Amino acid sequence: SSSCILSILIYSARAILVDKENIILGQLFSCALCLSRVVQCSDKGMDSAPYGIPYNSRYILLMNNRIKRSMIEAAWTNSPGLLILSMSNNSLGNCSNSLPNAVLLPLCKLQTLNLDYNQPLSIKEMYLKGNRIEEFHSGTFNGISELLVLDLSRNRLTNRGLLKDSLLNVTHHESLNLEGNRLKKFPQHLPPSLKTLNLEGNLIATIKKSSFRALINLEHLGLARNWIFKVVGGAFKALLVLHQLDLGHNAMRQVPRQLPKSLYSVALSLNRIHTVPRDTFCWGNTSTSALKNVRKHYDRSDSI
Repeated sequence: SSSCILSILIYSARAILVDKENIILGQLFSCALCLSRVVQCSDKGMDSAPYGIPYNSRYILLMNNRIKRSMIEAAWTNSPGLLILSMSNNSLGNCSNSLPNAVLLPLCKLQTLNLDYNQPLSIKEMYLKGNRIEEFHSGTFNGISELLVLDLSRNRLTNRGLLKDSLLNVTHHESLNLEGNRLKKFPQHLPPSLKTLNLEGNLIATIKKSSFRALINLEHLGLARNWIFKVVGGAFKALLVLHQLDLGHNAMRQVPRQLPKSLYSVALSLNRIHTVPRDTFCWGNTSTSALKNVRKHYDRSDSI
């Protein structure tokens, strides 16, 4: 096969599947197996994922077929070491429901998932916690614009790994969990539809005014357990509907200035706070704030 550098044989197998009426269907297909543990089944005209994928497979390529959502549930159950799964340009979106529950659960080492051009793929929630994901390529979420919740916590994402248009088409996205990654700066180019953003447990050191400029709908923001020592005055000012802000377990020496007046709760525990500027909670033309709860324990503040 020209698609595999180290192709050694053509593997022919019969996938036995059962449809809703329990009618046994058979489909003959050919896939190239490579020494590099690649299963190449692209452009085969298949309407179901191959059965009996080898245990030691690292790459499964199923692009440009007609595979449907209901025909993929058991395909990679026995391939826990899979690193790359590509199913672009199939028919996963031609069903009323999203992908089967926990369909990716066996793939504990998955690094790359490509579902391009499966419109209209109606995935609402995607959980990829605890893998080794380092990068999302441009257009990763093409065709799944209905995505509401995305959990990428405890991976290896850096700022370079989140490209400008990685989340470009996720126009309804409301919740993004990036906890426990390797971000050194506040990520840019996030969907303006976000309501909840968790960035706890990263390596962020400074917060700039430009960080939140586009996040006009953000209500919950988690920045605890970073290395934050500097917050530019008024950095949070643009978050007009922010309700909860967690800045605990950082290295701040003063409470950030001009916090949003919409805040109900702010956590400042375990910092190095010495001062609270006069315009922290009350600023501008009004002297009122919606703040009801300030959590601040075990730091060395002497000016509150």
